[in-house]
Amino acid sequence: MAAHFGRRLRKGAATTAAVAAAVAALSASQAPGATGEDPGRQTTAGTAASVRDGDGNATGNSPYYTDLPPLNSPRPSPSSSVGPSGSGGGRTEGGIPATVLDAYQKAAAELRSSKPGCNMPWQLLAAIGNVESGQARGGQVDADGTTLHRILGPQLDGNGFALIPDTDNGAYDGNSTYDQAVGPMQFIPSTWAWAGRDGNGDGKKDPNNVYDAALAAGHYLCRNDWDLAHEADLHSAILSYNNSQDYLNLVLNWMEYYRKGTHSVPDGSGGVPEHRSDDDSGRTTSPSPSQPPRTKPAPKPDKPADDNGKGDGKGDDDKGGSDNGGNDNGGHETPHPKPPRPPVPPTPPPTHTDLVDHLEDAGTKKLAAMAGDAFTERIGTRAETKAGKSVAKIRVRFTITGDTDATFTGGESVATVATDAKGLALAPALQAGEKTGDFKVTAAVVGRSVKGVDYTATVTARAADTLARTGDTPLTCTPGGEFADQVQVKATYKGAVADKVETTATLIKSETDATENDKGPYFKDADGKAVRTLTGLRTDAEGLLTLPKLYADDTTGTFLLRVTTAGGATLTVELKVEAATDAPESPSPDPSASATAS
Repeated sequence: MAAHFGRRLRKGAATTAAVAAAVAALSASQAPGATGEDPGRQTTAGTAASVRDGDGNATGNSPYYTDLPPLNSPRPSPSSSVGPSGSGGGRTEGGIPATVLDAYQKAAAELRSSKPGCNMPWQLLAAIGNVESGQARGGQVDADGTTLHRILGPQLDGNGFALIPDTDNGAYDGNSTYDQAVGPMQFIPSTWAWAGRDGNGDGKKDPNNVYDAALAAGHYLCRNDWDLAHEADLHSAILSYNNSQDYLNLVLNWMEYYRKGTHSVPDGSGGVPEHRSDDDSGRTTSPSPSQPPRTKPAPKPDKPADDNGKGDGKGDDDKGGSDNGGNDNGGHETPHPKPPRPPVPPTPPPTHTDLVDHLEDAGTKKLAAMAGDAFTERIGTRAETKAGKSVAKIRVRFTITGDTDATFTGGESVATVATDAKGLALAPALQAGEKTGDFKVTAAVVGRSVKGVDYTATVTARAADTLARTGDTPLTCTPGGEFADQVQVKATYKGAVADKVETTATLIKSETDATENDKGPYFKDADGKAVRTLTGLRTDAEGLLTLPKLYADDTTGTFLLRVTTAGGATLTVELKVEAATDAPESPSPDPSASATAS
């Protein structure tokens, strides 16, 4: 690859500075191991340290493509032509397959709305997509964005890669022994289980679909309240995807390249990178047990004298002659070398995770909050040995499950926290959504299957404890007419504004009989028919609720309107229907009196 890049430099570099920058980028891109595309690929160079879980990054540090961006402008040349997948060289490297490009841009647009503080550029997704899978192998996707063939990394069996035993029973990667990175953005199944998203609205979260994978990658990179407009957060996010400085440098190079301008090419016609971090690894192959390695015969030593002093190799206990059938060949014998035993690797010392026997609740109190509010109580979990001693520096994963839209602070449903010196992991604060009911939070040790802890949390409906009219104008009307003023109320809870509180309004029979009245004032439904009970009303962001206009039938008298909310707040409003009072007529002038006066 270095020679290939050198030719590219000599041809395209315009200045010494450009050459220096390109060479620096080249040296930064030679990663020692990280995305594969099929199970039969050669594995990463060397023997990497065994990592027993992939929670620390999206890909499990699988191999990736190391090709650098071309030196020429990413903008298409008028004479450029698009060849088949994998062809076209530099002409297609800057082009992104149309469906893949659309997936990146739609994911970035969704994040601008859902996580505006993240400042996600679509070019970052494109850079990672190129480094991980060559833009879904040159855009080999169908009309819905699903790859035509599965893109798989090598199995993460600890042999040069992280050691990640199967977590999905082969559902995503087809491997029920070890996990493999899957799809155009190369998620490992254990990460996809919590980071997966439905990006194309088909109701499924499929790592092999570029819309789903791009949106999942975007949310993954935007977690932890990272602002990608800040260099430190951008670098942290990329390293969380694959923990390698070389990977970081390579992704930054591609992102900058795409920022200078790119173009779409037809699906299936994009260029596929040629070099990978696991190519030319130089990894040695262990000899087959049936073919031990050959060794050079040792020199034939003089046969030492035995106990009888004759030097003939026939001691008192050796009456059968020499090993060569009695012919000592002048006092020498041919040795039979034994194959050397392979070195036994040292047993690694136990890690903190190895010491954990179980998780225990650390005094978490009742978890309850109203819809839309933050939970005041936080979950605390302690990691312990079998003897009950606390274990520090253990990663504990908290996962929210159930029919809920509750999240942790930051909008995620999964959070990983390291235990402190006392073995305590304190989960981020829970934030209730709008769905009411119970949900579950599970605490589990990352990288080890031990007894965890389940917590039940409850979201109750938004409530108000006080209702009051915002005005004091009497509400009156004539029979068959309409009330001039609409009823407006304000709801509060413990003195604070109670917003989005479900409210009911009913015309009742009396103070002691809250059943619906069958006469007197009424509301109108969409068809103009009289209704005397309204449900599904909600206060606004200021806790205010303005009821629809009221009308009166021909019945006169005093009537009652009762407004109630979740939480028990109640307000009764008086309505009066009275006949109009006729004004006295002025006496008409007397014509005879006028004539007399004249």
